[in-house]
Amino acid sequence: MITTRVREAALRLSDAPTYLYDLPALRDHASAVRQALPGVELYYAVKANPDTELLKTLAEYVDGFEVSSGGEHAHVSALFPGEPGKPLALGGPGKTDAELRLPCHRLHVESPNELRRLLATGREADVLLRLNPDLPVEGAALTMSGPFGMDEAGVRECLPLFTDRVRLRGLHSHLASGLDAPRLLRLAARLLDTEYDEVNLGGGMAVSYAAPESRFDWAAYGAGLAALRRAGQRVRIEPGRALTAYCGYYVTRVVDVKRVRGEAYAIVLGGTHHLRTPVTKGHDQPFTVLPTGDGPALRDEPVTVVGQLCTPKDVFARKIGTPLRVGDTVVFEMAGAYAWNISHHDFLMHPKPGFHYLRD
Repeated sequence: MITTRVREAALRLSDAPTYLYDLPALRDHASAVRQALPGVELYYAVKANPDTELLKTLAEYVDGFEVSSGGEHAHVSALFPGEPGKPLALGGPGKTDAELRLPCHRLHVESPNELRRLLATGREADVLLRLNPDLPVEGAALTMSGPFGMDEAGVRECLPLFTDRVRLRGLHSHLASGLDAPRLLRLAARLLDTEYDEVNLGGGMAVSYAAPESRFDWAAYGAGLAALRRAGQRVRIEPGRALTAYCGYYVTRVVDVKRVRGEAYAIVLGGTHHLRTPVTKGHDQPFTVLPTGDGPALRDEPVTVVGQLCTPKDVFARKIGTPLRVGDTVVFEMAGAYAWNISHHDFLMHPKPGFHYLRD
């Protein structure tokens, strides 16, 4: 359920559809995560949501940012210019030569060929080799197999190539997404059992859209990492969704209701070209209805909530037993990560959503 603060703000908005970000809630959450991870470096994966206000809010609590393109690098560097700025880790497959030249604290190398191209630039760099080990991953929402990183043979091919200018600092390994703390710790136990003094464990912390109140156990994860890492070993993690998902809301209104061949539908302004999360994840996006409407209603029957796009895939939630009336305000929750920034904004050329921020 949404908080009173979010409810009151949503009722005040006049430009639906719009995104609403609760920055105090983000601060509280990021602070709690930071406190749960003593001795562990915390980077935010910018790919989850590069919104400027979110990045500024997170900067106080994270040690750095993980970026995966030249565009993300430029965006974050412009927000935190000069020295010391905020340390950046540059990752992602298929880096261009221009991206390999970008200044960063750590460069995550994805293949032996990428390392050779990095050496050919003549720049100095501190490198983590991205390892994609053959480890069982159970219960994951998404496994990062295939083209991501390299196997043990690829790592061995890289080892003799390092110089005093391009230095090997350790390993990076992001194996899966959607894992709870015990499963992530089982993977960490294998990955930290290495001679390397620096290990980046990536992200992958579970976020439940079916049960938003059930959150990742950061305290257990922090305590587990403290027990697993050896003295002097530098451990870094890169959560994205698990940091920002909960602070974001997509606020819209019901524009039409109807029944087609016995199925009830509520059509809202906007659609999954603004909030693509339920389509990509294949779930029902949690939402709260604020009864602001006075038009025709759907009651006592399952309702599928859809947007304005000319595609049957434009679905937010299917057969939900929630009464809906034309004019009602619908607040989609957990819209703070992989939402606006992964959506196909220009399909049908509908207006872009607004953006509003709760600050205190």
